[in-house]
Amino acid sequence: MKVIVVGAGILGAVTAWHLATAGADVTVIDAGQPAHGASGASFGWINASFYADEDHFHLRAASIEAHHRLAEVLGSGAVQWQGCLCWEEQGAAFDAQRDALKALGYSVSEVDADAFRALEPSVAPPSRALLFEDEGAVDLVMLAQDALRAACALGARVITGLQVSGLQQRSGRVSGVAWAGGVIEADRVVLATGTATSELLRSVDVPLPMLDRPGLIMRTAPLPPLLSHILVSPGQELRQLPDGRLLAPTAASHQGDDTPEVVESPAALAELAAARVSGLIGQRVDWREVTLAWRPVPQDGLPVIGACGPDGLYVTTMHSGATLAPLVGELAAAEVMGQVPGNADAALLAPYRPERFRV
Repeated sequence: MKVIVVGAGILGAVTAWHLATAGADVTVIDAGQPAHGASGASFGWINASFYADEDHFHLRAASIEAHHRLAEVLGSGAVQWQGCLCWEEQGAAFDAQRDALKALGYSVSEVDADAFRALEPSVAPPSRALLFEDEGAVDLVMLAQDALRAACALGARVITGLQVSGLQQRSGRVSGVAWAGGVIEADRVVLATGTATSELLRSVDVPLPMLDRPGLIMRTAPLPPLLSHILVSPGQELRQLPDGRLLAPTAASHQGDDTPEVVESPAALAELAAARVSGLIGQRVDWREVTLAWRPVPQDGLPVIGACGPDGLYVTTMHSGATLAPLVGELAAAEVMGQVPGNADAALLAPYRPERFRV
């Protein structure tokens, strides 16, 4: 079976690896380089503590387990399981967040100022915080490259710098993808194309409304080891990379940021973020790099996963791929290869089928 995966971000890369493992003849096509889009400009926080509803929580929790499976089989060092300290919510909202996560069976504990100080001595402690021990962070560029490398070892091929302009179909089935030089044929096509997904689906009359959600990520120069956890404070998310750089979104409350456009200069926003980070860790830091990417967010904010349009076409697009990609790639590949999901997997996927956008 010939399968084209359009998009070499984290979703496309992981899906391609699972397809190659299942015996498919896989070609990955990307307009740029692997993980050059949203995947390369992600905060990379792996979590189930930020969720839209109970179904979304269970999908994210299952994805954390899938991250462990993927890292083990790929032998990848892209993920660090350092845990997260969160005190974004205050007062009654803090209690509600803690109690809701406990009721869902999530690993969460409350720490006081003394315990926080022992965990993060470089940070002024809040009076209390939530500790999510099972959360981590991922270098999505590294993980995507590891997955593509493993897929290529199984015979997959990667074409970069080629812009797919549309989808081809014949007799009600997908027959390949169009580009400026013609058509590349396939038996199945998987779209893992992020914000470009709506336009490609339009060529086969499949509606997928998306939101405009820009994201800016700031990086500092390398610093000595300061932080052991991902930090989620009321005004700033922050983590330290293995090379010592601090990584931070320029938007406060990044996970819930619904700003549709960037109205200030990236440099000015990076300055503000650097000032907030400086206050958080008690020492001045200067930004060195800021990256803008458009996050792929469907209209209702939830993932889109499943077959749609002509037979043989499958779509995966969502935020946050950092958390969800290992599980979604695994389940998507199985369905593309004709496997019927078991009851548990079917329940995970049911709320996220693309048919929900059909009027």
